[in-house]
Amino acid sequence: MSEQLDYSASTSVRPTALALLRERDPATKASAAQHFYERLLAGDTTLDTIADIPDPLDLPGRPVAPELVAPSSLKRRSMQSDAGRAVLLHALAHIEFNAINLALDAVWRFPSMPEAFYRDWFKVAAEEARHFSLLSARLAEFGHQYGDFPAHDGLWEMAERTRGDVLARMALVPRTLEARGLDASPPIRRRLAQAGDHASAAILDVILRDEIGHVLIGNHWFRHLCSEAAADPHTTYAQLAGQYHAPKLRGPFNFEARRDAGFDEAELRALAGLDDIDSIETAPITAPIPR
Repeated sequence: MSEQLDYSASTSVRPTALALLRERDPATKASAAQHFYERLLAGDTTLDTIADIPDPLDLPGRPVAPELVAPSSLKRRSMQSDAGRAVLLHALAHIEFNAINLALDAVWRFPSMPEAFYRDWFKVAAEEARHFSLLSARLAEFGHQYGDFPAHDGLWEMAERTRGDVLARMALVPRTLEARGLDASPPIRRRLAQAGDHASAAILDVILRDEIGHVLIGNHWFRHLCSEAAADPHTTYAQLAGQYHAPKLRGPFNFEARRDAGFDEAELRALAGLDDIDSIETAPITAPIPR
């Protein structure tokens, strides 16, 4: 249990999100995030949207392992072997652990947003926690636990870059980094099924379904903020992607999932063939969008 807060007794949404973010034990973080969200839904919480909460220095809370290394040092292994699938499940668990932290960070960090913003991102935190728990349980069936293999810190690095800008956070975490999961999940799921690992493939089905909703939430709040600022979302996204050094988008893309997640037709056309996202509104559209 965290020293900062007794999660079972806490009621205030944003301080609880910060306390959970600081929690170092992954299982405690995941379980407490899910239980607190249930209480939020039941009306057993309070929400101060205005409070400006001091930023602690110990973020995010995470265990000593896994060792964090450069992405280039992580080796791929065949999914045909149990060892290879264990490494994959660990990598997915690490993504989901980071995703819990990212959602909790959005809840506590950004004041003066509509109440629905905080409910939405606590919902995301709870669902990411469930994904982490599912993957951890499956990883245990391979004789491993979270922390057994190295991992990288790319997701949290973008959170650090966008810590002072809620518009950039919405643009570059859910609708950029997390949206890449929409593209990656189907081929990974197919390879797991081809290897006969239908239990792991079923977890990927759950994750993809929920992640569509998470990216949709990101798209909603990105466009909400653009509307409030009277800013064009297409050009604003391009500007923010350049300013914060977002990774370049590369296919193949899951157009159906991206459409369900709230990307508009101009954005999908850009992914389908345009080289320059700044040209979305003016360039002729000739490439068909797969359906």
